[in-house]
Amino acid sequence: MRIGLLGTGPWAHTVHAPALAGHPGVEFAGVWGRRPEAAAEIAAAHGVRAYDSVDGLLADVDAVSVALAPQAQADVAARAAAAGRHLLLDKPVALTVPDARRIADAVAAGGLASVVFFTLRFGGERVPWLTEQAARDDWFTARCDWLGSVFTADSPYAASPWRRDKGALWDLGPHALSLLLPVLGDVDVVTAAPGPGDTVHLVLGHSGGATSSLALSLTTPPAAAGVALELRGESGTVRLPDHGIPPVDALQQAVDALLAAAGGGEPHPCDVAFGLRVVEILAAAEQALTGGATVRL
Repeated sequence: MRIGLLGTGPWAHTVHAPALAGHPGVEFAGVWGRRPEAAAEIAAAHGVRAYDSVDGLLADVDAVSVALAPQAQADVAARAAAAGRHLLLDKPVALTVPDARRIADAVAAGGLASVVFFTLRFGGERVPWLTEQAARDDWFTARCDWLGSVFTADSPYAASPWRRDKGALWDLGPHALSLLLPVLGDVDVVTAAPGPGDTVHLVLGHSGGATSSLALSLTTPPAAAGVALELRGESGTVRLPDHGIPPVDALQQAVDALLAAAGGGEPHPCDVAFGLRVVEILAAAEQALTGGATVRL
């Protein structure tokens, strides 16, 4: 499979490009970005071509790995799917439900493979742990604290306009939902309340009858930052394992998933249809947050 990279920001530079270049099962075909000098830098580092147009790259590849801001990803992903290219996307797949649905519809119409890179869903001991918890049906409630310090520490992502605008709900919320939904089931109802900075507190009602509470923030003091997921049920309490794998390795696992799906295997659980559902839940949470009311999906 020939895969092209769309995007040249820090995530593309430090994760996508080295993951594609180091994967033995694919050919890293080239890179396009809105800043030609950044595309040229990544291309030179990995011995690939820097393209001056999206269409030029799409003409030469079988799939694209997208490392763009969500609003830009929505446009190029739909465009790539319309051209018959498989998709490896970042989360969230879009910032609006119509944009996310546009991608999902294009993928379905083309019979294409898609994988959304929810980091903790790929590689490491957390993957079998999640499978084990999802096989149980006795969960009563869950708590997820995903507290980051992007806006309170020296982070290359702090200047990201979409993160500044949409905050932790849209940046960290997808990660939390990617872990909770497989275990507790789909979300039927959302309640939300604001906290300090961009902090958001959510209470979710799940189709299986359980509830979950989430605390999401990018403005946590660095000393207080961290990720914790706790599930409680008839058998007691279990917690998400502390250790995952580096993002580059995790993205290579996502590439493996894309190869399997494109080769005729079952769609991956983190495909674009799942990405669409995550966007629908986030949009409902945003509505609950701004409207001060519980939202039913």
